[in-house]
Amino acid sequence: MNDLTLETAATQNTLFDLLVVGAGPTGLACAIEAQKAGFRVALVDKGCVCNSLFHYPAHITFFTTPELLEIGDIPFPSPTANPTRDEALQYYRLVAAHYRLDVRQYHRVDRVTGADGAFTVHTEDRFGRPGTLHARKLVISTGYYDLPNHMNIPGEKLSKVHHYYDDPHPYFEMDVVVIGGKNSAAIAALELWRSGARVTLVHRDSELRAHVKYWIKPDIENRIKNGEIKAYFNSRVTEITPDAVVVETPEGRLTLKNDFVFAMTGYHPDFDFLSNLGVRFEGPDRLPVCDSETLESNVPGIYLAGVIVAGSRTNEIFIENGRFHGCQIAAALIAKRDDKVPVTESIG
Repeated sequence: MNDLTLETAATQNTLFDLLVVGAGPTGLACAIEAQKAGFRVALVDKGCVCNSLFHYPAHITFFTTPELLEIGDIPFPSPTANPTRDEALQYYRLVAAHYRLDVRQYHRVDRVTGADGAFTVHTEDRFGRPGTLHARKLVISTGYYDLPNHMNIPGEKLSKVHHYYDDPHPYFEMDVVVIGGKNSAAIAALELWRSGARVTLVHRDSELRAHVKYWIKPDIENRIKNGEIKAYFNSRVTEITPDAVVVETPEGRLTLKNDFVFAMTGYHPDFDFLSNLGVRFEGPDRLPVCDSETLESNVPGIYLAGVIVAGSRTNEIFIENGRFHGCQIAAALIAKRDDKVPVTESIG
């Protein structure tokens, strides 16, 4: 074997004290706090560092202030009160570099075998090559942004239908339907309209959600009131065709001329992955069973962090509060270990 092959084999045979699945802000925070406590830690992510954040609209501005996005006791410098996506990505890159975090990017976790104290995480890289990582404990911090809530209607798989909004420019002078009534739908509708699209908003409830940001809600309500954005409330899209959408409204069925659809219908955690790990769920919101103090799930040795702790209630946990999960998990790991710092070993 060449040197690279030997190095890869040695890495895969290392037994980490903690492996964090998911390298978003919360996952990074978990790794930092455990590493500061003396544990040997690695992270694995199917994409890049902060992969979900990277796939946000390029020009997005956070609703929160820089200090509420900070992790690892590293200040987040920003020239404005509300940092941009690019500023956040740079900040988290610098934090990861500062702590020299061991992040295995572009490795998808396929399955997990073993048990508390001796987990084996089976991965696959972007070329389909398998690998394994070994750890005593696991943190699952996989977020929810990768799995949109599908409407399961005819035409939803057409290429003109998008579950993610990025940039309004390609939709100039196009007929665009935005489905939803939360922040993402309101922002998309406003930006599309201001960029010259003919926008129709379709929402299943009688009005926009109450928690739409206070400076966005009156803006879109005024656009709707003035007829600049057409809106159908208590309505739903039932079919999408290449040239139209079919909408069921209180006044009856309508067929609207259409070029593109943005289905901003929300996202959900990977419940199947958690279930395959043995994690149980409770209630209609599918709250995963875990200790509120330690965040250890019903599966010994597997901890949960970030938005997945809230199940389907994805509007309850954000970077601002999820970033503290690392401290809770690190404290739990410290409480379980011996007085001495654990000796990391090779299993080869």
